[in-house]
Formats: sequence, C-alpha cells, structure tokens
Amino acid sequence: MAKILIVDDEAPLRTMLSHMLIADNHEVIVAEDGGQGIKLYHEGMPDLVISDLVMPNKNGIDMILELKRDYPDLRLIAISGGGGITGAFDYLPTAKLVGADSILKKPFGIQELRDALKKSLGN
Repeated sequence: MAKILIVDDEAPLRTMLSHMLIADNHEVIVAEDGGQGIKLYHEGMPDLVISDLVMPNKNGIDMILELKRDYPDLRLIAISGGGGITGAFDYLPTAKLVGADSILKKPFGIQELRDALKKSLGN
C-alpha cells in the first residue's frame, strides 16, 4: 500500500493511527513535531503525511509550508482539535489554504480517515 508519515505531539494518537494504518497494510513512520516531520520526510520520502497542526517546536502549518515549497506534489491530511497558544482557533481552513488535500477535525472516525486517505492517495 502506501508509506505514511504521522506527525503529532500526542503519543497515544500516534500509536492509535499507526496500529490502524499498519492493520490496513500501510508502512508507517512517526514524528513528534513539525521539525522532526520535515527531517523524516526528507529521509523516507513517504507517499502521504498525516499531520496535527498545533504542536510545540514547529507547528503543522509551518511544516506544510516548508514541505510544499520543496515538494509541491506532497499529499497531506491535516488533523486538529483546535486550540493553541492563543486559545480556541480552527487551523484546519488555513491548512487547506496552504496545501492540505484533506482536513479532519479531532476526534474523527476510522472511516473518515480511510476516506481521506483514499481521496489523497487517488485510490
């Protein structure tokens, strides 16, 4: 299937997404923040990135902008529950504007993620 990079600062969510994707026969790479995500993307060249937006060190929007600059054909699903340093704010529309193929608001269901994967990967 596909090689997928998961970028999220919440370890339980990374684990849950990893198990689901591996069960669906995908290869999974995980990163804790946008900086690590960029490094692992360069090293592993995954087919798709699933990224949170609100993270310490380098947030998801900055990571998307940097990766899209270097890899315009990058396929990405942005996920977020809102929030952030300045309080409640919905970053998902911004992620769509800067290049996310799909956006999912946390919490989302497994089928929603599978549908977004199918759309983003063109399956």
